[in-house]
Amino acid sequence: MACRVGQLVARQSALFVCDMQEKFRPAIKYFDEIAQVAARLLQSAKMLEMPVVVTEQNPSRLGSTVSEIGLANYPDLKPIPKTQFSMLTPEVVQLMGEKYPSVKSVILCGIEAHVCVQGTALALMEKGYDVHVVLDACSSRTMTDRMVAFQRMRSTGCWLTTSEAAILGLVGDAAHPLFKQIQGIIKTPAPDTGLLSYVSQPVSI
Repeated sequence: MACRVGQLVARQSALFVCDMQEKFRPAIKYFDEIAQVAARLLQSAKMLEMPVVVTEQNPSRLGSTVSEIGLANYPDLKPIPKTQFSMLTPEVVQLMGEKYPSVKSVILCGIEAHVCVQGTALALMEKGYDVHVVLDACSSRTMTDRMVAFQRMRSTGCWLTTSEAAILGLVGDAAHPLFKQIQGIIKTPAPDTGLLSYVSQPVSI
């Protein structure tokens, strides 16, 4: 049996953006930086014609997805409202099964890492998807919850990655016809999201 190595293939991958809403901004660690990174992921995914799922937690109370994510650039991409913590609402499950049955890997980003992101990751794993959690595009209200969530997701078989690694993994080859455009998205390094300061702490990734 071939070893699972978490290889990303654009035509078999989808991007999930979880609950990046305005009301969360003041409370979430590194929210602005996380939003910048999520915007890069969205731009790359749309350029590579990948399926994208965006959810909003109780949007009537918590507001819409923040503008810097860039949803306004993609009128066909409508956020899916939810109240449950996992993004796998009946609507999302139906969408993935009927419209995107070829998807085998999900690249996951958003908030909060220990609640909705973790819940989504576990639900996706149960359904047989490979899950790639983008660490510099996920956060929580506390760094402790954030880092413990990364440990939990890793222990269940999720792949922990960074935005640049995921994006270039999807491209796969400098000869790719969209490589130059994708390179332009990541030319400026992603902002610091506080991950390195925790490497030497008792709770590590």
